[in-house]
Amino acid sequence: MDGLSELDARLVGCRACPRLVDWREEVARTRRAAFADQEYWGRPVPGFGPHDAALLIVGLAPAAHGANRTGRMFTGDRSGEVLYRALYDVGLASRPTAESADDGLVLYGTRITSPVHCAPPANKPTPRERDTCRPWLEDELRLLAPGLRAVVVLGAFGWQAALPAFAAAGWTVPRPRPAFGHGARVTLAGGPAGRPLDLFGCFHVSQRNTFTGRLTPEMLRDVLRGAAATAGLHPDGPAAQAPPGTGS
Repeated sequence: MDGLSELDARLVGCRACPRLVDWREEVARTRRAAFADQEYWGRPVPGFGPHDAALLIVGLAPAAHGANRTGRMFTGDRSGEVLYRALYDVGLASRPTAESADDGLVLYGTRITSPVHCAPPANKPTPRERDTCRPWLEDELRLLAPGLRAVVVLGAFGWQAALPAFAAAGWTVPRPRPAFGHGARVTLAGGPAGRPLDLFGCFHVSQRNTFTGRLTPEMLRDVLRGAAATAGLHPDGPAAQAPPGTGS
């Protein structure tokens, strides 16, 4: 296995946060009525996408009946419906829907991860849980560094959680730390591969944001297009083809 495969294999066995372990496993046992006939994943959810990705998307944490059920980032919930539709629209995904881990979805040059890998109660990890999980993101960033060019961070929580991870992985985070905002863009100097990294802020694809119009599909597509272009990816919509070596 390569480094990211080894990291993911270790990650799914993590039991470092008792509250999160109890919650993710309780949800997997009791299940939602709509998914009563399905076996839940009920473990930490690893990143999804190619190991040579030029673009990384950082979320918050798995949803209890989404990724905690399916075992794949943003798969099986409303937030994922919005995100993968936008990725497909700008040519970064092979299909517009994400239903299960074996649905054939492929990401092009793009990987998705989160600063907390277990589903938290009420979608709210504690600061201690965030900090305990951070080394996984730090290691993932180091392994992605040779090809990584840009990162889209979804939401203020992800932004605040990710900045220390970028610093620990070797990039220089400006001081004072840049504030989160939709459309924010910051260049981080240095990095493990000696290459700067462009960081983009985007409102989270939560139901609250998308239902109220705080984040529209057009707003999301605009951020993704800008980050993709910065990463050296040049998608042209749903017909885009995966460059060699960039399948999931």
